[in-house]
Amino acid sequence: MDIESSFELLQRAKAGDAPALERLLDRYRPRLHRWCSGRLPRYARDFTDTEDIVQEALLGLVRSVDSFDYRGEWSVQAFLRKAAVNRIRDELRRHGARPLAVALPDSAESPSLSPLEQAMGQQAFDRYTRALETLSAEEREAVIARVELGCSHAEVMQLVDKPSPDAARMFVARALERVARAMADDVRQPHDARVG
Repeated sequence: MDIESSFELLQRAKAGDAPALERLLDRYRPRLHRWCSGRLPRYARDFTDTEDIVQEALLGLVRSVDSFDYRGEWSVQAFLRKAAVNRIRDELRRHGARPLAVALPDSAESPSLSPLEQAMGQQAFDRYTRALETLSAEEREAVIARVELGCSHAEVMQLVDKPSPDAARMFVARALERVARAMADDVRQPHDARVG
């Protein structure tokens, strides 16, 4: 991230500064693209692609720039991720939850994971998502920025307003410890107990 904060860019964009709005969008576009990449199931990717989802999320920010509730550098990232998740859900509803069945010969081998491997991966991802919800919004965005978006500790420092990259590193490490504990607790807790 450069010297200009998202807050400054938002304020200037609200005042009608189009280049400031463009710089703000350029700042978050690559991160949002990385985050969205692979979240849309393969069967739905034929109908829309990651760039469409990213563009719609960014357009949502443009539309709401005047009323955007800025709570810190992380709030822009959180807004965009939520907009992208909503768009992905819309796509899944629109195209159904199941891909079309295609008959394959018995000799065909798949380079992708088996349904069991996919389910096990999905279960771990679901535990991770539930564990993230146990964190504060600031901790959650720091973990997502570092782990999912590959941000440097210096970028995380700016995102969550820490005094140094080392302070950001420790902040993320403590949050990841909480995520790991929550995931371990989630494995031990029967699913029925979580639902009921």
